Amino acid sequence: MTTPQALDLSLLDEDQRQAVLAPRGPVCILAGAGTGKTRTITYRMAYLAQQGMINPTNVLAVSFTTRAAGEMSDRLKRLGVGGIQARTFHSAAMRQLQYFWPQVVGDLPWKILPPRERYQLIGRVTRMATIEPSKDNVRDVSAEIDWAKATLITPEGYPEAVQRFSRKPPAKPELVAKAYAKYEELKASPEGMALDFSDLLAHVAGAIETSPGVAEQFRQQYRTFVVDEYQDVTPLQQRVLEAWLGPRQDLTVVGDANQTIYSFAGATPDNLLNFSRTYKDAVVVKLQRDYRSTPQITDLANEVISKATGRMAGTRLELEGMRPNGPRPKFKAYESEPQEAAEVAAQILKLIRRGVPESEIAVLYRINSQSLALEEALADAGISYQVRGGEGFFDRAEIRLAIGELVKASRRTDLPDDPVQVTRAALAGIGYSSQEPEGAQARERWQLLDALVGLVEQQVATMPGITLTGVIEDLQQRRANKQPPTVNGVTLATIHAAKGLEWDAVFLVGVTENLLPFRHAIKAGGEQLEEERRLFYVGITRAREHLQISWPLAKNPDSPANRKRSRFLDGIVPSLQASSGKSRTSRAKACRVCRQPLSLAAEKALGRHEDCDGGMEEGLFRALRSWRAQRAKEMGCPAYIVFSDITLTNIAESKPRDNADLLSIPGVGPMKINNFGAEILQIVSSHGA
Repeated sequence: MTTPQALDLSLLDEDQRQAVLAPRGPVCILAGAGTGKTRTITYRMAYLAQQGMINPTNVLAVSFTTRAAGEMSDRLKRLGVGGIQARTFHSAAMRQLQYFWPQVVGDLPWKILPPRERYQLIGRVTRMATIEPSKDNVRDVSAEIDWAKATLITPEGYPEAVQRFSRKPPAKPELVAKAYAKYEELKASPEGMALDFSDLLAHVAGAIETSPGVAEQFRQQYRTFVVDEYQDVTPLQQRVLEAWLGPRQDLTVVGDANQTIYSFAGATPDNLLNFSRTYKDAVVVKLQRDYRSTPQITDLANEVISKATGRMAGTRLELEGMRPNGPRPKFKAYESEPQEAAEVAAQILKLIRRGVPESEIAVLYRINSQSLALEEALADAGISYQVRGGEGFFDRAEIRLAIGELVKASRRTDLPDDPVQVTRAALAGIGYSSQEPEGAQARERWQLLDALVGLVEQQVATMPGITLTGVIEDLQQRRANKQPPTVNGVTLATIHAAKGLEWDAVFLVGVTENLLPFRHAIKAGGEQLEEERRLFYVGITRAREHLQISWPLAKNPDSPANRKRSRFLDGIVPSLQASSGKSRTSRAKACRVCRQPLSLAAEKALGRHEDCDGGMEEGLFRALRSWRAQRAKEMGCPAYIVFSDITLTNIAESKPRDNADLLSIPGVGPMKINNFGAEILQIVSSHGA
């Protein structure tokens, strides 16, 4: 066996080296975004191992995601260190419980409660607590139980905790507490114990706390501990960590209170903030040199977080951008959400042409329902994308169900001719109402349904006379035109889903009051409002070089301009007039052949009735399709991303002579003209138009 090569500590900066060389014992590394925290803690473990200060097989390193734990393991192997266990809290607890269960409980069987069985059980106890067992309520009760257990709150203590933590449960706190108590009761049966993920942690902590033999065995095996993202540790996870440690203090933690954004799930930065009080001899090191972002981006991040209030504000880190200077962050106000999405897509095309890979670009937003306009704009521009942490808008179960309800309504003959009114009524049965509900799951469902209602309103405004059947056809066409998500595309994600990731270019969109900060945080104020500020900070620090922050003044082009820019930009960005981007020509309302009104969405896209002769030249149409197939092959995308058959038919019939003619064709916008205009006009010209 060869001796690993000595670590080259000159690759570290002064602060990173201080953290790596700190003696065994309590060490707290306060690491800002992009400051190399993973490199620092892996170098620290490798250094201690190579100096003979620790045995790698006695080290347990825990993180919050399997991806992060895997990255830690890979880096340690590259540094020549094997044997260190890098796991998530739950993975470590599972392994330990499998080993210690017979010693503590005996022969009583146990199993992890599968998600489907857990959902069914929570549905059952929800009914027993006289709470309406809708899908949203069941999910919200489940989330409340998870939060309570993570926060070490019993069913008896839940009602008081709701008030103390400003929770918004889906029903009266006493009823949720009853459901919680029944859930805990029914997980146990003569056949064995069913455990959820919180139970894994609780049973491991309990076994070590109450059984001296188990504690001695475990502490003989693991003597050194490393915890990543320590600001996200819940009280339950802290209990497990303290059980692991016992009276020992061989602990290294790394975290950043500025990035605490999971308080809704029970995370608390208190343990990070109190570290030097808990461990009087602790070594505390600050990492503030940011190797991810340009100075222009770190300056903005520092300015945003400098306005924070509360205890965490006193421990803020000030990032120092170590990359070469880059472009200044851009701030844009737009007239409406669709215009914001279209202009962001245009900016993305410019970046791609300048050589920025699609996979190095992200569009981040506060809530999932904001992805709709962005998905359409990117698909219209021929830009591949993936929705991280979720499906595309039209693929979401709630939207599929909603469109199914519209199809049912379209078959009835006793409904009014107003598609918007019928849509609102049809969706009422699956969770839509005039007021946004309180529960988290119900709220997310409502936001998605409200976005769909907004789209129907937009269809009616731009296509007067459209019927409900026409609305459904248009929705189905929009769904069919979506390119499947691909790992090589632009990333669409909520800021929460983007935590721990980074891109060359980031667009933060929809940065308005009631979204960022979210309306419920505004109402609650205090710490919830500060968490929204930290969320904004996390979004900014995902960007390496290019950053644009934007906000729409209205939902749709014909909606009142009553939205306000986020308060988090006050004093940072001057008042801006809405940017006016050139929008595409609306779809035809009358047939260009017979001049009679068009009713079907497909006919409006075509610009004529299906039985009216558009005078299409077959040779030109074939040439256009052949060209499209070649371009799609070159771009590595489906043909419809270039142009749909309806658009090609329109081009072959209208035979445009210049860009103005092209722009008048439905399905052709400014970005399509930039990408393909010259080629299309050349093909048309070569066929004698």
